[in-house]
Amino acid sequence: MDDDDALPHYRFRTIWISDVHLGTPTCQAEHLLKFLRHTESDTLFLVGDIVDGWQMRRRWFWPQSHNDVVQKVLRKARKGTRVIYVAGNHDEVMRHFLGLAFGGIEVCDEYTHTTSDGRRLLVIHGDLFDAVVCGAKWLAHLGDQLYMFTLKLNQWLNSARAKAGLPYWSLSRFMKDKVKNAVSYITHFEDALADEARRRDFDGIVCGHIHKAEIRDIDGILYCNDGDWVESLTALVELEDGELRIIDWKAIEALRRSDFTVGSIPGVPVIPRGAPAFARTITEETVTAP
Repeated sequence: MDDDDALPHYRFRTIWISDVHLGTPTCQAEHLLKFLRHTESDTLFLVGDIVDGWQMRRRWFWPQSHNDVVQKVLRKARKGTRVIYVAGNHDEVMRHFLGLAFGGIEVCDEYTHTTSDGRRLLVIHGDLFDAVVCGAKWLAHLGDQLYMFTLKLNQWLNSARAKAGLPYWSLSRFMKDKVKNAVSYITHFEDALADEARRRDFDGIVCGHIHKAEIRDIDGILYCNDGDWVESLTALVELEDGELRIIDWKAIEALRRSDFTVGSIPGVPVIPRGAPAFARTITEETVTAP
């Protein structure tokens, strides 16, 4: 059986993905394509930096897998999924087409989403609250180049680790977690977005931009970041009852079909007790492992 066939299918009310960076060698398009094939939703949000215009201006890179992702999203739109594209900074050209629709995909700068349990969420990429992007664009481009270098170094490092039988280790994530200025930047970014949601009387905010998936409460405001498809392979989803979850697709791909059972939430497989803790972000239902 093909590995793709072994994966279960998921049905959600809403899915948010961002920071795919199509057009770069570091984009995990094959994994994203599997995710799109194995998930369905009423609404799919593309929360910015889906296509990396910055990198493509420097060097053209567009393999078949990147084209397949675009075609899959267009197919979802044709089959009835509402697809909303919220422009980011790497695909800022889309901001010239706000209010228009291409192939059934609606383009906007921000969007108000109401969950099934009545919470109003502001959906925005987040770059407009990044002091580096807003105040010194040349510095943002330099930071982007350094980040790409880090990812390439990370690929070499993990190739050597794999040969030695060691697990994957993220250099960029380590730097984000350990470097004081990076930690401070992320905290200020999250607080600024939460303040904006509070100022505009939203219950929460959904964003991307910093490639760090998270759901947490910031002084009464629900802050949600859907992560990225360069390293973490994460998405934010809304279940039918309005509950929000982070899905770690890398963890799901690592599991076998026998590791999944169907729980009380229709169409959402439950990760059994024996699965890694980071995979159980799908649901915290407790079941007996098969």
